[in-house]
Amino acid sequence: MLWLGLLVKAPDLLRHRRDPYLRAICAVLGLAGLCFFLGAPPTVGAVNRLGGVPNLAAPLTYAAITGYCAASQVLIVHWRGGPRVRRTARRWVLAYALVVLGIAVTFALGDAPVERRTDLDTYYATTPFIAQMILLYLLAHLTTVTVTTVSALRWARRVRGGLRAGLVLLATGALCGAGYSVTKLIAVGANWSGRDWSALGTTVSPAAAGLGALLTVVGVLVPLVAPRADEWRRARRTYARLAPLERALDELLTRRALRLPRPRLASPTTRLMWRRTSIHNALGHLDAWFDREVYDRTLAGVLAATGDPERAEAAAWAAVITTAALREADPAEPLPAGGGARLPGRVPDPAVLDRIADVLAGTTPVPPAPAVASGTTTAGTA
Repeated sequence: MLWLGLLVKAPDLLRHRRDPYLRAICAVLGLAGLCFFLGAPPTVGAVNRLGGVPNLAAPLTYAAITGYCAASQVLIVHWRGGPRVRRTARRWVLAYALVVLGIAVTFALGDAPVERRTDLDTYYATTPFIAQMILLYLLAHLTTVTVTTVSALRWARRVRGGLRAGLVLLATGALCGAGYSVTKLIAVGANWSGRDWSALGTTVSPAAAGLGALLTVVGVLVPLVAPRADEWRRARRTYARLAPLERALDELLTRRALRLPRPRLASPTTRLMWRRTSIHNALGHLDAWFDREVYDRTLAGVLAATGDPERAEAAAWAAVITTAALREADPAEPLPAGGGARLPGRVPDPAVLDRIADVLAGTTPVPPAPAVASGTTTAGTA
């Protein structure tokens, strides 16, 4: 899941390689995934076997966790912004680099001859230098997840929408990550007092880390997905809203073959574009049949009755469109004098089309306007 999130962000990173914020996000996702990969028992056994050193996988995994901590802190620094972002980020990186160095030194000084793939923390909790290595990485990790939780929640209070949801998820994931460190520390502390609570480190800690990682990747991806989801939701709503207008033009679209093939397995935005294109094709064909007299009469009647210019304009266009469709379908009907050249805009813009569809759907009731010549409709019928 973490590397899938990295894969989603990779194209953005390739396009904006100098963006420190993107680099920090990708580092967080990549290093967090590396932590789980290195900490998996099969990987632990393979690393120990290939390295020829018992428990060599432990400092490598702890170094990866520390690197993840550094990337998380750098990400938070860029979130906060300010005049000293780069200096603060460098300080965090230096601090965690010293932690990695401390992990390497303490492992080299300590003695861990018995391979432990899942419970090294509690098994060597009292071993000189190895115990210090364990404490070093756990405290570094706990510091990071605590700062991440507090910072994400503080920022979430100042934003809305997908970004806020992502920050809350990220904070919750970091809080679960804190559960990993805390349970490990409790198990180590219990070992110091002669109790065996290694189950905390082998069952509860991995579960907390796994849940935290899942929430973290979702939290990172939500702000990316939310705008697209909002766009698709608006497109679906507008697509359904325009259906009455397309139905009013359906006979013309079919008879004159003006409708493009319906897209299959298309996104909501593509389907909306298809419906709008069909409507524009029909309106373009009807342009010569648009009657300014119908428009003016309906506009005046609805404006006098409602005092709403937008509603009056939509009702006038609805009357013109339905009247033109009826006249165009009748071979005996002559073209109106002057045609659509005398109408404002010739083809309504998308916002007006939506309101015209509302009039045709009956969701925006309008009072009847004076009837026009034989063979036409009334504004009220429109």
